[in-house]
Amino acid sequence: MSTDTIEPAVTPATPDTAGQTSMGSRIREWLSSWDSAIIAITVVVLVVASVTNPDFGSSRNFTFLVLDLAPIFLIALPMTFIIITGEIDLSVASILGLSGAAMGWMWNNGFAIEMIIPMCILLGCVLGALNGFLVAKLGLPSLAVTIGTLALFRGLAFVLLGDQAVSNFPRAYTSWVTGTVGGTSIPNLAIPLVVVAVLFAVVLQATPLGRDIYATGASDTAARFAGIDGARLKFWLYVVCGAVAALAGVLWSLRYSSARADNGSGLELAVVAAVLLGGVSIFGGKGRLAGVLAAVVLLAALQNALRLEDISNEALTIVTGVLLIVAVLLPNLLKTLRTSAQRRKLQNAS
Repeated sequence: MSTDTIEPAVTPATPDTAGQTSMGSRIREWLSSWDSAIIAITVVVLVVASVTNPDFGSSRNFTFLVLDLAPIFLIALPMTFIIITGEIDLSVASILGLSGAAMGWMWNNGFAIEMIIPMCILLGCVLGALNGFLVAKLGLPSLAVTIGTLALFRGLAFVLLGDQAVSNFPRAYTSWVTGTVGGTSIPNLAIPLVVVAVLFAVVLQATPLGRDIYATGASDTAARFAGIDGARLKFWLYVVCGAVAALAGVLWSLRYSSARADNGSGLELAVVAAVLLGGVSIFGGKGRLAGVLAAVVLLAALQNALRLEDISNEALTIVTGVLLIVAVLLPNLLKTLRTSAQRRKLQNAS
C-alpha cells in the first residue's frame, strides 16, 4: 500500500488530544515503573503489619517508626544524588558517629549547644570535602576511598570520645527531637524531613542541576563535552552528603540522649539498600527520589515489624542484606527479560 493512501486516513491530533495522549502515556509509564512497584509493596507491608500485629498500627509505634527512619531518610537524599552520578559514599555512618563524638566532646568541654550543632555540621562538610577531593579531584574510585574514610572517621570518633557516652544534653533539645506535634502521634522531626525531601526532589527533577546530575551519571565524558563540570559537581555533592550525615549524627545523639563513638554503626548498609531498592541504578544515570523514600519506609517498616515479633538484630541485618542483593539483581534481571522479549518480537515481526 502506498504512502499516499495511508496519510489521509491519519487524523492529526489536536493540541488537547496530544496533551492528553502525552499525559496518559506518562501515567502508564509511571504505573509500570519500579517507583510505583516499591510504593505499592510498601503500602501492602504497612497494611499487613497493621492487621497482623495491633501494636504496629498504634500511635506510639508510629512515632517510633518515624524516629527510627529519620537518619536513613535524611542521608538517603544526598546519597541518591551521589549514586546517580555513578559514585557512592560508604563513610556516611562513620561521619554520623564522628559528629556525635565531636558533639559529646564539645559538650563535656563547656561549649554551648547552640554553637555545637553548627560546628558539627561544619565538621561534616569538611569530612565530605575530603571524600570529594579524593574522588572528584584526584579521580580515585569512590568505593575504595569511602571504605578507607569509613574506617578513618570511625577511628577518629573513638580517639575523640573513647568508650565514653555523653548523655546530659539540654532537655529542651532532646524533648523536641523525641516530641510530637500538638499532642498528636506525628513527631516534630516529620515536618522538617518532609520539607527537606521536597527540596531535594525539586532540585533533582526540576532544575538544571538535577539534569546535570543525571547527565554526569549517564556519561561523564558526554557531560564534559556538554559543558558540565562533573568533578566540581561530585565534589559539592560529597560536601552536602557529609553535612547531612553530620546533622543526622546530631539528631541521633539528641534522640537517644547519648553521644557515642559507635553511634550509627552499620547504618551505611541500610542507606545504600534503600537507595538501590528505590530504583537508583548502581551504575548511575537513573533513579528518582519517590522510589527511594518509599524504600526507606519499607525497610523501616519491615525492621519495626520484625522487632515487634522479637526477631534478633542479626536477623534484621540479614533481611537488609538480602534486600540489598535483590535491589541490585532484580532491576538488571527485569531489564534482561525486557530486552529478550523485544528481540523475540522483532524476530517474529521479520
